[in-house]
Amino acid sequence: MGYTKEDILRMVEEEDVEFIRLQFADIFGTLKNLAITRNRLERALDNKCMFDASLIDGFARVEESDMYLRPDLDTFVTFPWRPQQGKVARFICDIYRPDGSRFEGDPRYVLQKAVDNAAKMGYQFNVGFSTEFFLFNTDENGNATIETNEKAGFFDVAPIDTGENARRDIIINLEDMGFEVEASRHEKAPAQHEVDFRYSEGVRAADSNLTFKFAVKTIAKRHGLHATFMPKPKYGVPGSGMHMNMSLSKDGKNIFGSDSEEDGLSKEAKYFIGGLMKHINSMTAVLNPIVNSYKRLVPGLEAAPVYLAWSFSNRTPLIRIPALEKGSARIELRSPDSAANPYLALALCLEAGLDGIKNKIEPPAAIEGNLFEMTASERKALGVGTLPGNLGKALDEMEKDDFVRAVIGEDIYNKFVEAKRKEFADYTAHVSAWEINHYLDRI
Repeated sequence: MGYTKEDILRMVEEEDVEFIRLQFADIFGTLKNLAITRNRLERALDNKCMFDASLIDGFARVEESDMYLRPDLDTFVTFPWRPQQGKVARFICDIYRPDGSRFEGDPRYVLQKAVDNAAKMGYQFNVGFSTEFFLFNTDENGNATIETNEKAGFFDVAPIDTGENARRDIIINLEDMGFEVEASRHEKAPAQHEVDFRYSEGVRAADSNLTFKFAVKTIAKRHGLHATFMPKPKYGVPGSGMHMNMSLSKDGKNIFGSDSEEDGLSKEAKYFIGGLMKHINSMTAVLNPIVNSYKRLVPGLEAAPVYLAWSFSNRTPLIRIPALEKGSARIELRSPDSAANPYLALALCLEAGLDGIKNKIEPPAAIEGNLFEMTASERKALGVGTLPGNLGKALDEMEKDDFVRAVIGEDIYNKFVEAKRKEFADYTAHVSAWEINHYLDRI
């Protein structure tokens, strides 16, 4: 788009925008914002909007807390669900230090650096997210529950899909904001939905992912529902993932597809897979960053993408190559969930893939059998391992390998590990209802 400052001021005037949100993400992927009114917009566009970064978990200490929000002008958009008189708009911002240097703890900067590294190799990184979520009932006070009255499953429609109207409203609003939605549908579990987005450049895809989750939660509430992207909110039903469909292009052409290779997949694509598989265990704590993530990633559960293998079309391994279209191909990584910070997750995946290309890392042979139906010994014979089984083990893997530290930077790495170690320790010490139910009367 290439908006200028003058373009923004004109659009704000023409569209009657009164409030502007300056948005950014913390290291855990939580969307934050500083709201200003129209009369403060020029100051923000001149990069003079300061905030106290010490108030954001994992950002900065009190003695170095002054940071500046610099709006990315091309992320300007109005929220169509807000009143049309005195509209609300937003920018996604980059974070700078007072001396004009970039703040190393800004997750968006981490992805921007990875994208720049790809550009130096002649590549553009393209990503399309397929994101699952639940639309649950709220109680009489409007609080979230995990209850639903519906019994819909894959591809069902109204009236059995009682969330259809909310999902349609979500899509309409997203398209009004410029999103390109490829498809949406009801998922397997009651109240579970999925929205698939057309691919876009990596940083824009991460920006859109944050905005999407914010929009879904906001619009669901208008329908009296609670939207959650929690990986496994309910026992006994499938969890929700955030599948990442990735490709590289060069001179505008997708380089993952190949007409000369028998299987239609280029050497670069295979090396990219090799890099992902080399580093996936060390990246898992970022791709699946909360205790609850591992309730979804349980070997033996249907559709749990825990097996370290790749395949064409087959959805049982960690990585699959969807049906190839002529001159085009993408790599779908199925393990991430929406608790992940999209900037850090994409930066790690891109750098892992580039490592594979630079060092010509060959992946193992593709697996075409149903891994869910194989025995443990059959998988072992094929050399198929599994992802770390809990957050503690994932952090152990992360600390064994300097790869993640090198990509996300020392500052984010240390703060992330410290926070997640504490989270896992708190979880381990917690006495759950399951334990009370199973042991209180017996022991």
